[in-house]
Amino acid sequence: MLIFAAIVAIFVYGMIAAMLGTILPDLSDRFHLTPTQNGTIAFTQALGLIIASVGVGPLLDSEGKKMGLILGLVFIAIALYALPRAQGFRSILVLLFLLGVGGGIVVTGANALVSDVSEVHRGTALNLVNLFFGLGGLATPLLSANLFARNWVRLCYTVASLTVVALVIQAATKMPSPSSAGRFVLADAAPVLGRPLLFMLGLFLFLYVSCEVGIWNWLPRHLIAQGVPESRALNILSLGFALGLLVGRVGVSPILIRVQPITVTLAASIAMAVTTFLMLRTTRPAAAAMLVFIAGLSMAPVFPTTLAIVGDAFPRMTGTAIGFVITCGWIGLAVSSRIIGAIAGGDPRRLKKALLVIPVAAVLMVGLTLVIRSDVASGTQTRKGAHGKTDSAIFASANQNASRMSECCRPDNVPIRAQRLP
Repeated sequence: MLIFAAIVAIFVYGMIAAMLGTILPDLSDRFHLTPTQNGTIAFTQALGLIIASVGVGPLLDSEGKKMGLILGLVFIAIALYALPRAQGFRSILVLLFLLGVGGGIVVTGANALVSDVSEVHRGTALNLVNLFFGLGGLATPLLSANLFARNWVRLCYTVASLTVVALVIQAATKMPSPSSAGRFVLADAAPVLGRPLLFMLGLFLFLYVSCEVGIWNWLPRHLIAQGVPESRALNILSLGFALGLLVGRVGVSPILIRVQPITVTLAASIAMAVTTFLMLRTTRPAAAAMLVFIAGLSMAPVFPTTLAIVGDAFPRMTGTAIGFVITCGWIGLAVSSRIIGAIAGGDPRRLKKALLVIPVAAVLMVGLTLVIRSDVASGTQTRKGAHGKTDSAIFASANQNASRMSECCRPDNVPIRAQRLP
């Protein structure tokens, strides 16, 4: 039941992750919003994500994951029920901020819950559970384009209702109380937050989230500005990017059997840099759909595999550590949103240039991954963790954990009997 609760929460988060990009063209038409204002909206949502991720880690460690998940889902439902009644730009900002707070709490709580459910198979479990993030991300633009005829009001109410269902499931699920070893203790925070590995992984997610959520938020508006019909643009986001994430997280499980997680993230970063650059160079819908799909495949393993490394590195105060690196990711979203909006200015066609921020961030990810891998290989990261592991041993441990989980978590076996999250 814990696995199911985490899957439902991740699915809802996937739906709201795609929400802004799906409704932004219609919001822009209705309220005459410029790309600069779009950037401010995305920045405000990111600010909510940041604040939630900073505060929710200690809450999860002290009070348990159930309280955090319920609180986050309540915020999401309120924001989505109120958004169709927004009167203008300022009210949209307030509601998107609230949506960001709820989303930040849910994504941190659900991933922390998965990390705790099966410590032995953390990497593969996180990737498999995060399949449902891709499924949620696929559902939102697909429903909007093909079922609701781009009626964003009906979409908001539908996702809000599903959020309420998820809320009931979390409330009905019995979740373990926080252990004394995992509870947030202020005196223990300094050693956890003082490890260089945590900051490097935080910077890595800073860059990665700028790429992934940048596509969620900006791709449809960019494609529409290049002459692609709105329904086709939403289908490219859904059946291209979201489907690529979904398929990629299925496919990465057997790869993690033999390949170290840090090597997987390196290969993914290289592929991201190439595919996102090519994606922005084409104006043909078919070519764009293919490249967006490959970009989704490339990005699929990065987020959950990075969180698995964090979970292995920080067995104490896991929620705080995961909350910190996720917060770094949301800061990346906030910074990149303002940059993209500023470059595009008042002309949506300039998004083609502004979105080059994404492949640039991917190139920086490649360099950072090489630094992390080099430090681990040379033995410079030798400070021991709470269980006596060096940072280099942590990467090896994460790889072994993924290998053990491979058979029970294969897509063809997917009744996930081991209590584990992708």
